[in-house]
Amino acid sequence: MYATAFRRGRTVRTIAASIVAVAALSLTAACGGDGDGGSDNAGKANSSAPASSGGQDAGTEKGTDAANGAGESGTADKGGKSGAADVKDAKAQAQKPGAASDDEPIGDCDINKTVLSVQNVKNPINHMLLKATNGAGVDCKLVGYPSLKFGADAQAATPVNEDSKPQSVVVLAPGESAYAGITTSAADGSGDEGSKIDSLEVFIDGNEDSAKVELPGGSVFVDSAARVTYWQTDLQDALSW
Repeated sequence: MYATAFRRGRTVRTIAASIVAVAALSLTAACGGDGDGGSDNAGKANSSAPASSGGQDAGTEKGTDAANGAGESGTADKGGKSGAADVKDAKAQAQKPGAASDDEPIGDCDINKTVLSVQNVKNPINHMLLKATNGAGVDCKLVGYPSLKFGADAQAATPVNEDSKPQSVVVLAPGESAYAGITTSAADGSGDEGSKIDSLEVFIDGNEDSAKVELPGGSVFVDSAARVTYWQTDLQDALSW
């Protein structure tokens, strides 16, 4: 009986040891499997990392190219708009009436395209005002003073009043006017060879032709004191002498 009990106890210990050994093997297999799986996962992660880096580089390059492309496009658009504005300004300048380029000199006013008229003035006495209006489509200049021929029998042009010379040549845009004051006779009657004149012929610098201008009232008394001023841009200046 004692021997039987001993054998049973040894058998139980053997079974228990076997169970412990099996459990240890199972645990070892599980740990080894986890290690291999982790290694595989790590390998997979490592193998995918370059692809991810490459994708990032590609994305960065595409983004940079796109940004550069947008910058270049914006610059081109601005240049295009600036060029279009320059062309528009050039066209507007070319279409502007009377516009002349900086290199193109301003010519003398054409007497055949200049409207001339004479009128009496109340002050100063014995004076008239000659007005010249640019009727051409371009700027022109009136140089010096008008040459006046009072009467068909006049032997010389009316002398100029040198004190009236302006600082610069008078330039007229289309439609603008200039003036010259005319002293017809001495206010105190000291003039010589006075007579009533019924015609006036006007010459302007740079022209061979002349223009006949109608006198106010049809005639005017003229003597040796007659004078004419230089062309002025202001009528009051023209009547100051």
